[in-house]
Amino acid sequence: MKKINLIVVAFCVLGFISCQNSNTNNPETSSPSVSSVLEVEQKVTALLKQMTLEEKIGQMNQYNGFWDLTGPAPSTGAAAKKHEHLRKGYVGSMLNVRGVENVRKVQKIAVEETRLGIPLIIGFDVIHGYETISPIPLAESASWDLKAIKKSAQVAAEEAAAAGINWTFAPMVDISRDARWGRVMEGAGEDPYLGSKIAFARVQGFQGSDLSQHTTIAACAKHFVGYGFAESGREYNTVDVGTSTLNNIIFPPFQATIDAGVRTFMNSFNELNGIPATGNEYLQRDLLKDQWGFDGFIVTDWGSIEEMISHGHAKDGKHAAEIAAKAGSDMDMESYLYVTELANLVREGNVKEAYIDAAARRILRVKFELGLFEDPYKYCNLQREKEVIGQQAFHDAALDMAKKSIVLLKNDNQLLPLKKQGQKIALIGALASDKTSPLGNWRIAAKDSTAVSVLEGMQAYKDNQLTYAKGADVSLGKTKFTAELNINTTNRSEFPQAIAVAKTADVVVMVLGEVGYQSGEARSRTELGLPGVQQELLEAIYKVNKNIVLVLNNGRPLVLNWHQEHLPAIVEAWQLGTQSGNAIAQVLYGDYNPSGKLPMSFPRAVGQVPIYYNYKNTGRPSIPASNTVFWSHFQDVQNTPLYPFGYGLSYTTFEYTALKAKVVSNHEIKVSVILKNSGKISGKEVVQLYIKDHYASVTRPVRELKGFELVRLEPNQSQKIAFTLTEKELGFYDNEGDFIVELGDFSIFIGSDSNAKLHTKITLK
Repeated sequence: MKKINLIVVAFCVLGFISCQNSNTNNPETSSPSVSSVLEVEQKVTALLKQMTLEEKIGQMNQYNGFWDLTGPAPSTGAAAKKHEHLRKGYVGSMLNVRGVENVRKVQKIAVEETRLGIPLIIGFDVIHGYETISPIPLAESASWDLKAIKKSAQVAAEEAAAAGINWTFAPMVDISRDARWGRVMEGAGEDPYLGSKIAFARVQGFQGSDLSQHTTIAACAKHFVGYGFAESGREYNTVDVGTSTLNNIIFPPFQATIDAGVRTFMNSFNELNGIPATGNEYLQRDLLKDQWGFDGFIVTDWGSIEEMISHGHAKDGKHAAEIAAKAGSDMDMESYLYVTELANLVREGNVKEAYIDAAARRILRVKFELGLFEDPYKYCNLQREKEVIGQQAFHDAALDMAKKSIVLLKNDNQLLPLKKQGQKIALIGALASDKTSPLGNWRIAAKDSTAVSVLEGMQAYKDNQLTYAKGADVSLGKTKFTAELNINTTNRSEFPQAIAVAKTADVVVMVLGEVGYQSGEARSRTELGLPGVQQELLEAIYKVNKNIVLVLNNGRPLVLNWHQEHLPAIVEAWQLGTQSGNAIAQVLYGDYNPSGKLPMSFPRAVGQVPIYYNYKNTGRPSIPASNTVFWSHFQDVQNTPLYPFGYGLSYTTFEYTALKAKVVSNHEIKVSVILKNSGKISGKEVVQLYIKDHYASVTRPVRELKGFELVRLEPNQSQKIAFTLTEKELGFYDNEGDFIVELGDFSIFIGSDSNAKLHTKITLK
């Protein structure tokens, strides 16, 4: 601790900190006080004056964990070079180093062996939990429950912080309309309004009200920008969108994270307008930092500086480093180009040293805010790690989140909930007994086989006769030489056993879908049906027993036309994490009334994709009076999705009446509706408000979500739900990026999904 103490003493002498009061942040506030902000800036300025050019560039360098920390330090090769950089203070951050013992070892080198003792910031992909896994983010978004989503991020932060982590590469706030893209599982779906609310909640959950607390971690808004619009849904592909889409669909969730105080951004792999995001000065320096006032730092995605060579934007590594630094990418994740090239680029006059100073300042600022200079080992408490990770309260929170994430898609003749006694139930599907796939993708700190399976969850209900048959494997594991999944397309040997079990059952519960690693990064698909032989298995079971409840485990919308037409009950259960099986069983048996609503439209066919509710009308939006073919449509399928955005059923029913809208000023509208639980059991409903701006200087979507409220009602209970539409909801961004509100005619729709029929029309004059 010698060197870090010298820095602290220097700050005290300069009057920059109070040695008697090391924590100036108020835990009751969501943002630091003016005095604490100034104090941090003074500390950073003092430290920058002591740093050499190489040390400042070192803060901009991030390495992956590069040796087994339980063994000796590397002595040869690339790992030895990285170790040398770490000891010289040429590393500002490390990622994928986890566990208190390991984090303490690398932090000890940074703090006690380098000249200035500047601590590392330790990053990790804490996407939907650390070791205790919550539902995948797309599933959580289906809850529309912002408090629960914030709580989920809080739990993830506390558990990760106990393991030595102080920075997560989350939340992913990319809007996406294309279910072929595997990373839809990591986001909040297709809508910018819902996505912005969820982005705000997740940042608040990770960072809390006081970033210096040992239970919070810095959040990272990613991927800036446009990543979710990759052409054909193919991972890492080119993005080509107009300014209206950028300003009104893609940007808002990122702006919401700034409102929430997010401390870091990550740029995206894709190019936009011919310039890779990593080297895009307009996006990073002009827009994000200058116009939006973001004062945290930007980290590149893995190796994306070097990848500008492959894009055809940079001549070589030196040129790529120059482009990225000028564009405003503050920290290089695993390209090694800043640490090897930037110093010479500065000395040659090709990169201003002011850019280096500004980037290092931003990184050091966040480290001070995290309290790492006050105590570099604050996240390295072995006792806390042992007591916190996996505690029961985290499992309880994961179960609560999982239940709220489930969406009931169909329930003919009230087949669900299942009776709790006297039924013979056949449970079929490899995923029904799977204890790993429910963890989903992006759960790299979780242990395999730790999820509660559906089989285990249903076995807790002991008064029915439950018989399990696998039927068929979904995946045969990863192939030998690649990371691609080996999907079972040939092995039907266990069909007969499943068919025999189904023949004698009163109800068949089939758990089908995607294995956990079939969605996520680099998991794009061209087909959206059930993978492998699962559809054949389902149809074989249907021939002997039509009383089927289909439980879907998946990380993206699927094409479910046959299923909607033939099956009486369909439950969208996503990949729900550690408590998956308990959550699904409690919903199937009615101990929890499902209330989830889809955050993405489910297509009727892959050919419709990308499909989304807030589309623009064409000049020929409907069948002409002459009934010709010359209108915007497909010949072989309806234009509409199978299940629209916002859709989801309940075991009870709800009625909407008495919609009223009143203009109270030129730019403010008061809206109210009466919601009644018209069914027989208590339930929750997500009341959704949409608007349509009938004509505008820039065309507007046919509908836009502009408000929602999650309401619980008892049977026959009614409640008046009120909304206020202001300039924020009624306006939009023009093609110059200016926010405007235009007068004219608006329709207001309220209901249970984006196809809400109850509506009224008002005019702003």
